[in-house]
Amino acid sequence: MKLALLPAGVDPSARTILIGRALRSFADGYVAVVLPAYLLALGLGALDVGLLSTATLLGSAIATLGVGAIGHRWPDRRLLLGAALLMAGTGVAFAAASAFWPLLVVAFVGTLNPSSGDVSVFLPLEQARLAKDATGASRTALFARYSVTGALFAAVGALAAGLPAWVAARSGYPLVDALRGMFVAYGAIGMVVWLLYRGLPAPDHEAGQRAAPLGPSRGVVIRLAALFCVDSFAGGLVINSLLALWLFQRFGVSLTAAGAFFFWAGLLTAASQLAAPAVARRIGLLNTMVFTHIPANLCLMLAALAPSLEAAVALLLCRSALSQMDVPTRSAFVMAVVTPSERAAAASFTAVPRSLASALSPTLGAALFAAGMFSAPLLACGALKIAYDVTLLVAFRRHRGHVD
Repeated sequence: MKLALLPAGVDPSARTILIGRALRSFADGYVAVVLPAYLLALGLGALDVGLLSTATLLGSAIATLGVGAIGHRWPDRRLLLGAALLMAGTGVAFAAASAFWPLLVVAFVGTLNPSSGDVSVFLPLEQARLAKDATGASRTALFARYSVTGALFAAVGALAAGLPAWVAARSGYPLVDALRGMFVAYGAIGMVVWLLYRGLPAPDHEAGQRAAPLGPSRGVVIRLAALFCVDSFAGGLVINSLLALWLFQRFGVSLTAAGAFFFWAGLLTAASQLAAPAVARRIGLLNTMVFTHIPANLCLMLAALAPSLEAAVALLLCRSALSQMDVPTRSAFVMAVVTPSERAAAASFTAVPRSLASALSPTLGAALFAAGMFSAPLLACGALKIAYDVTLLVAFRRHRGHVD
């Protein structure tokens, strides 16, 4: 990734954040697909997959909430380095454990991400740092690059999820051990991210821009966070790990084929996020968030009822081309409606629902799958998300929707 790929007027240090996001997203991309296969190979069931997914999201939510509440007391660089070390430890510990309870503990305290988006403690720290590196339309474009980078490398990571099956078939190596090696690689990537973030410039390089807890913008942030709770709870019903489990159990899809699906879905997601700033300039941030989300969720509901794998995949790919266009615009919208000093806290308090609320639903989704109700989680997710979109549009229609 070259510096020229940064939007005009953006601080060069943003390049380091984008590279770190790329590395983490690659690891997250394959972990979301490999995780259910690994747990099933260990002899665990569908409900256990849901419980472990809930634990990962709940732990991430608590850590992110802590960053929002007291993280402003420490330099963001130090917190990013600590998060990278936690990522390294998570990979090694998850590979070393085989029983349910140790895996549950590691999932709770670690950084594993079973979802399609970034819900880890890295997110608010990196977003707050990026918000200081750009303004106005450049900030929206930078957040789009951040989201696109994550989507692209997550797609490549999903494709890599087929590697354990290939290794096991070619070498006779036990599949469970090949899957275990993917978590060791996850830890190694965490160490590379730590080395990368050691090169970040000293914190607080902009005078008068020190991070602060929420103040004047508290009301707006609380309303946004409440709405994001609904969206996140709905999304938790079909996070990538559960969607992979749905493909495994509903259509008998192989691990390699599932990885290929998430690869193409990720590419479509990246393309849509790249287009998001241009769409936002024409119709506004809020309209971009809402009017791309609704048809995406209709596609999800139709996929739940699809009679064949081909039809389901086509609808899910259509969903991927639209469903994440709101990610960069949502981040830019949050950063635009709060004061500069509140951005770190606002990023944390609006990111928390993406983990906390979604942490409540994977277990429910997995329980429905285990009961043979394969369509229910997808239908419920789509319906709740459409309700969220309509409410968001009504609640914030008076806020400026165009890039400032």
